[in-house]
Amino acid sequence: MTKAENGLESGGPAASGPPPAVCTRLLSKSFGAVAACDAVDIDIHRGEIHGILGENGAGKSTLMKMLIGLVVPDSGSILVDGEPARITDPVAAAALGIGMVHQHFSLVEALTVWENVALGDTGRLSRPGVRTAVGELSERYGLRIDPDALVADLPVGLRQRVEILKCLRREPDILIFDEPTSVLTPEESDDLFRSLRGVVEREGRSVALVSHKLTEMLDVTDRVTIMRNGLVVDQFVTAEANAGSLARAMVGRDVRLRGAEQMTPVDTGVRAVVDGGGSPPVLEFRKVEVGESGALLELDDLNFNLMAGEILGLAGVEGNGQRVIADLLSGLRNRYGGEILVNGSVVDVGQPGKALAAGIAVIPEDRHDSGVVLEMTVAENLMLSDPAGMSSHGVIDGSGLAEMADGLIERFSIMCTGPDAPMWTLSGGNQQRVVLAREMTAEPEVLVAAQPTRGLDVGAIEYMTDQLRQAAESGVGILLISSELDEILELADRVLVIYRGQVTGEMTRSEATREKIGRLMGGDIL
Repeated sequence: MTKAENGLESGGPAASGPPPAVCTRLLSKSFGAVAACDAVDIDIHRGEIHGILGENGAGKSTLMKMLIGLVVPDSGSILVDGEPARITDPVAAAALGIGMVHQHFSLVEALTVWENVALGDTGRLSRPGVRTAVGELSERYGLRIDPDALVADLPVGLRQRVEILKCLRREPDILIFDEPTSVLTPEESDDLFRSLRGVVEREGRSVALVSHKLTEMLDVTDRVTIMRNGLVVDQFVTAEANAGSLARAMVGRDVRLRGAEQMTPVDTGVRAVVDGGGSPPVLEFRKVEVGESGALLELDDLNFNLMAGEILGLAGVEGNGQRVIADLLSGLRNRYGGEILVNGSVVDVGQPGKALAAGIAVIPEDRHDSGVVLEMTVAENLMLSDPAGMSSHGVIDGSGLAEMADGLIERFSIMCTGPDAPMWTLSGGNQQRVVLAREMTAEPEVLVAAQPTRGLDVGAIEYMTDQLRQAAESGVGILLISSELDEILELADRVLVIYRGQVTGEMTRSEATREKIGRLMGGDIL
């Protein structure tokens, strides 16, 4: 889709005129021996949406954190409207008109939407005033939300809306968005960028957009800067770029792309599924219900099955029960009714350890929330599923743990300084590899992959999808829960669509289309 087709007309900067809204010169930041940003020069002009593209760990987020004051550079300079600026904290950045929407949420779950938006306000707080402002902003940017809703009760997609509204309420001149649409629907993303384009053109604001989505870069930006290994390696006028050229610059090689990003067609023929020889489904839900008594059920009489060696794609708008299913199979939720069977035997997944013992492994949708512990080492994260297997009489076998971790680091090509590296030092893609390595080490019968490529760059996406295919070919039944329709259409042998906790449709890959799935996601019954 072009910008014109999407209602996003180009509004790039003039060839000459006022200085950039913000620019960096030789900006550098190292963490130990790792140069996160190495002499980075970038100009972001008023009246433009400027894309920042790169692999996980390329330095994009570090660069943006220096602009917002969360990270202090080691050397180099930042200029705002041509004047040198010393940005030592977010308060200094806000005073210069710089605001940022972070990829990972900074919300207080015990507070309501409007209370979170009001955090940081000075002076007397006006509840009606803030609620009115939230309502006006949500309508203006197509991010509708109940100001009185408790954040703890919101699904991840709605929490992202709150994070965006927090930033927009301050009316910054320079807006930094770090993966803002990773948990928004395509329609919500279109609404957001259409509104931002209007603000950029009418009010002369600047937007820096960090994203791993190539189609998003091509559809909504005016210029794109490519980073790799902390360096700026290329810059494009978006109108002169395509997905292939962006991917090659980002990764340094040709990459297999999917869906609308494809440089070459991906084989979408039906993959041979392991013949179970009359065996029962490896996973089966029978009339499963989850929810509080008297309230709207989160899962409502849910029935489906998964065969060994099959990739079953579960599609739906965020908040329609997908996370509940993953949490249920992780042992984080209790069933309200019905049965869950693994290889024909009923398993009480609500009992701690029962799901894992039955052969169910889970890649959670939010690796920071429930996939890894950032303060622990890579080795410690790799043993989290089965700490007893690496200990004797309650004491961890340090040498055995290091040996196990070294083997998994090599097998899954995890880029880190070694088993003792803190988890927070790894890029998002490598953190996801740690989760995958840990779950696959248990040799599961069922692998629940919830949003397995969320927030990953094209190279990491390619690796993850290849690993899922290989696992299925080895006989593992894979339940793929994804908000990316292209991912489901590329990987799934069969597709289920869920709406308000119920299956609204089922089809084989050859029968599935974006249009058909889209109608089912909205509640239609075909």
